[in-house]
Amino acid sequence: MSDFFQYPTKDATVNLPDVVIEKHENIWVVRDDLLPGGTKRRFLYRYLQSQSHVREWVYASPRVGYAQVALAYACKDLGLKATVVIPKGKHLPLTTEALSIGANIIEVPMGFLTHIQHVAKKYALETPDTQLLPFGLDHPVVIDEVARIASQLPIKPKEVWSCISSGVLSRGLQKAWPDAKVYGVRVGHNTTDREKGRAELFLSKYKFEQKCKPAEKPPFPSSDYYDSKVWSFIKEQASEDALFWNVGG
Repeated sequence: MSDFFQYPTKDATVNLPDVVIEKHENIWVVRDDLLPGGTKRRFLYRYLQSQSHVREWVYASPRVGYAQVALAYACKDLGLKATVVIPKGKHLPLTTEALSIGANIIEVPMGFLTHIQHVAKKYALETPDTQLLPFGLDHPVVIDEVARIASQLPIKPKEVWSCISSGVLSRGLQKAWPDAKVYGVRVGHNTTDREKGRAELFLSKYKFEQKCKPAEKPPFPSSDYYDSKVWSFIKEQASEDALFWNVGG
């Protein structure tokens, strides 16, 4: 356990395991599927701690979004309340996990993303000591934390791959490794020029809510709705010793 991943709190210190990096099929892989809550949990702590007046955090999440689990774990660790607003429907495993950790789940009929974001914003405004997290956790403190953590890895890759939506992870990796070629596979959200930074984008054939076919999945646990969709591009396009950041399992 490195003190690099210690996050002091008022009552105790949150200790996260170090980032695990392994080689699979000549590609370096960051295995944050091994961390409950995944990469987004790892990057959330400093931002949540920077807003010391907030006692409850709210996030508008797609039903298959990983941030709902990351927020549930981080808030539990910091003694805060997590509220996740999602489209109404049968609970998928990520929502079930968030509930089991203690998150408050608000289900919204007609749950288009713009509508659940409106409901989440209204809830945050009407609830004392509560704040809405930006979509995709898109905030400079989070991006700086991505860069801080990535820059401490024992390798400096010349080529970096990730799934991309809001672009937070990719922009943080771009900041950590300014000389690396950076590629993103876009899933769902129509990533803007600002969000992608200098990443070169590929478009997944899958819609966000579609699962990746088993034959195209990587040889390690990876989200069927997100990171797994990058692997086929890596096998066809990536250079040997490129790095792939696997956000969750």
